[in-house]
Amino acid sequence: MKTTGLERDAEARTALSPILALADEVAAGGQPQDAAAEQERLGKARAFALPLLSGRTFDTGEDALTHADGVARILADIGAAPSMQAAVYLVYAGDFLTDPETVVEQAFGPSYARLVTYTRKLVKLQRNARDALADETDAEVLAEQLERVRKMLLAFSHDLRVVLLRLASRLQTLRFYAASRQPCPRALARETQQIFAPLANRLGIWQIKWELEDLSFRFLQPEPYKQIARWLDEKRVEREAGIERVRQQLAEALALQGLPAQVQGRPKHIYSIWKKMRGKGLDFSQVLDVRALRVLVTDVPACYAALSRVHELWLAMPEEFDDYIARPKPNGYQSLHTVVIDADQRPIEIQIRTRAMHEHAESGIAAHWAYKEAGTKGYAGVSAAGDFESRVAQARRAVLHQLLAWERELAGADEDGSTGTSQVVVDGSTGKGLFEDRIYVLTPQATIMELPAGATAVDFAYHLHTELGHRCRGAKIDGALQPLNTPLRNGQTVEVVTVKEGGPSMDWLNPQLGFLQSQRSKAKVRAWFNARAQQETIARGREAVEKLLQREGRTAFRLDDLAAQLGFRTADALFEVVGKDEFSLRNIEQLLRPPEPVVAEEAPILKRARSQSSGGRGVLVVGVDSLLTQLAHCCRPAPPDRIGGYVTRGRGVSIHRADCINYREMAQRSPERVIPVAWGESRNAKGDSAVYPVDIAITAQDRQGLLRDISEVFAKEKMNVTGVHTQTLRGTAAMTFTIEVSDASRLAHVMSQLGQVKGVQHARRR
Repeated sequence: MKTTGLERDAEARTALSPILALADEVAAGGQPQDAAAEQERLGKARAFALPLLSGRTFDTGEDALTHADGVARILADIGAAPSMQAAVYLVYAGDFLTDPETVVEQAFGPSYARLVTYTRKLVKLQRNARDALADETDAEVLAEQLERVRKMLLAFSHDLRVVLLRLASRLQTLRFYAASRQPCPRALARETQQIFAPLANRLGIWQIKWELEDLSFRFLQPEPYKQIARWLDEKRVEREAGIERVRQQLAEALALQGLPAQVQGRPKHIYSIWKKMRGKGLDFSQVLDVRALRVLVTDVPACYAALSRVHELWLAMPEEFDDYIARPKPNGYQSLHTVVIDADQRPIEIQIRTRAMHEHAESGIAAHWAYKEAGTKGYAGVSAAGDFESRVAQARRAVLHQLLAWERELAGADEDGSTGTSQVVVDGSTGKGLFEDRIYVLTPQATIMELPAGATAVDFAYHLHTELGHRCRGAKIDGALQPLNTPLRNGQTVEVVTVKEGGPSMDWLNPQLGFLQSQRSKAKVRAWFNARAQQETIARGREAVEKLLQREGRTAFRLDDLAAQLGFRTADALFEVVGKDEFSLRNIEQLLRPPEPVVAEEAPILKRARSQSSGGRGVLVVGVDSLLTQLAHCCRPAPPDRIGGYVTRGRGVSIHRADCINYREMAQRSPERVIPVAWGESRNAKGDSAVYPVDIAITAQDRQGLLRDISEVFAKEKMNVTGVHTQTLRGTAAMTFTIEVSDASRLAHVMSQLGQVKGVQHARRR
């Protein structure tokens, strides 16, 4: 399948593939290149690859060097510069180098090194996923195909040349199977038909597109291919020669009329004929545009003048005439369509349009940037100034729009038959996009970002960088300020507005407000708030521990050493559990207080005697007379609490509540020192009942008048308050009241009254 002189016509090439001009410029680094320098670079690249590729074969069975030469020729045929062709040899040489990126960068520069890196990655992805296409009934085929489409799309955000090389490489491989008459793997042919050919179509590389379609059709459905080939009464070369004669005749007629026009031949290939027959239910004889011409003129009046001249030359078929200039299609497509009968009594379709209409129909948005921003090499004779990087960014945006349109085509959306694009229906669905769960947006530098459908600018910011998300305060979408919860759409350009310092808003986690759609973004916001809460807890615990050290006179004690002695890995770990009230400060007090001194002399022998009051506190030591007793400060017992005694060294008997943690630990450690005790009757000097100090701990939301209201409760219950300690942290007050009671059983009623005070959350006896 060799290309004709018509297809290699330089003027036609510039209209066919606008992306190619920018790909050439990327290969040259945005700088003008003379022909001699480019040819020298091409020769150097081939010489570099020659010893690496000679004698090597690929997994397809192709000779490596022959394949590379073929790919370079294909790129040359579609108008690629020698610098682009040179990249072919470097990419394939990379397969046989230990560190290809470094070697290529040192020898040819970073631009070629990046191309080698991204191309090798894309090839690896395709090879890993291709096996899924081997089984046409496999339910996972669609998912695998979708993933490859996404990876190809994202590859453009790195280097516009990557997919051009892959297209040329795939065409060369199919040519190898056709020339060697070897069976082509169905997985490779299906991938070509469903991925590569539509991609070539969207990028406007028609020569590669129609040959990929024909070859993949030949391998996938050989019988229909051969049947249509037999129906054609001319060989391909003869058909193209016939079209060339008609083309020249029309071009001369328009020139004589004074109408400057470009007339192109559009020979239909076999796959296109089969698709039209199947899609419209036609016989071969009913396919009227087996041969077709396209006429490009300067303006709309020239379109109608050219149409008039066409109808003067040949007999028109009125029922096949459509005026899409006066009545454009919904997608904006404009052109004049007519079918005429030529001198050989064969139908020929003719399309007439302006260059602007052609750019929209054939290359969509991609054509416009190429026409206006073609740079140093120019496009169709027009040279445009402008920053190279901005042109690359604009090209990426154009490619993104084209590939998103291609996605809709893959999903079976209604197709505009005038553009000659292929239609692939997946699972019988129509009009439903494959990427419903994903969207693709761009940074201001035109890097493509993949996000979940419905994502917002906040999701976009977190996708770029966590800190950027935390500091996000606004967003420009396609240059206009929009609310942060505005859902993004495919192809939009997003710019994040940030502050220097700050964090996320709790509102972002409210699903009703719609600020976040990505689970990844939500997790980052939750992590930020969790970290802040942990920091507050640690600060609260640190404050409590440091105050305890001050009370104990141990401020010189190293906090890390204290944590280690208590079994914690770090001081912050200790502060965190203290701040959560999960670790009692009494444990720290016990560690800080020195052990009781060992008394050398023997303890006094306790004489048995009748039980009697001791110490004036109303505590009886069973069987012991005149023994000093003291109430423990750690639990502050009061009648009628169950109590126990512990014989200390030199300080008499310490009286504890029976449920006191310290008492239980001492009793377990030295059970021989435990002594039975009981409450007795005790009066003060005036003859009144004795009173006992008790600590009440209260946690409440701090407010004005809180201390007064709590004090009124104690006053109402006729309880004397002898001490108050309070501290407030972030709106929460922690208060400790020391009161005097003669009967601890009254405390339950007092606790109930305290719980009814506004703002009080907890009230308990310490």
